[in-house]
Amino acid sequence: MTQKEREERDDAISRLAVGLISFRYAEYVLLYAATDEEINVSQIAEAAWKAGKKVAFPKCNKEDHTMKYHFVSSLDELSVDAYGLLEPSENAPVYDPSETSGSSVCFVPGLLYDKAGYRLGYGKGFYDRYLTGFNGCSIGVVYSDYIVPAVPKGRFDVTVDVLLTEKGVKTVKQQKNGKS
Repeated sequence: MTQKEREERDDAISRLAVGLISFRYAEYVLLYAATDEEINVSQIAEAAWKAGKKVAFPKCNKEDHTMKYHFVSSLDELSVDAYGLLEPSENAPVYDPSETSGSSVCFVPGLLYDKAGYRLGYGKGFYDRYLTGFNGCSIGVVYSDYIVPAVPKGRFDVTVDVLLTEKGVKTVKQQKNGKS
């Protein structure tokens, strides 16, 4: 797709994201700094800061394939790591879901998603490990034409709660309290 089409789709996704109930009521918004292959969610970050929400970005531990989210108050606080990814400082305050009482939403990138909410990422399991202990709403961010019937999955793969595309939102998993 052209750069203009990508930007239009990214804008549409961002507009839909800030209209979601899970976003509007979230105190904490967990995002990612997009690579060239991922959907740019910087507008979501800007909207969250403007609304007074706490915004965090992941810092990955490449040795054990885990990640922690660190709070930032501006995209300028992200810097390039050894792998060329934008990440927050190790010294930035850490979002710890076990110590926070407010609601949280986590936007999750993926190369592809399937209709059940499983994702195809880069194969290291960072998000699968993280989402296993995450109690907020997880939102898979993907272009509508990158949703396929099924992706290869392993026993440790987890689904997101919702798929968000430029065309709309689809709930794919029962919420943790039993409601959809």
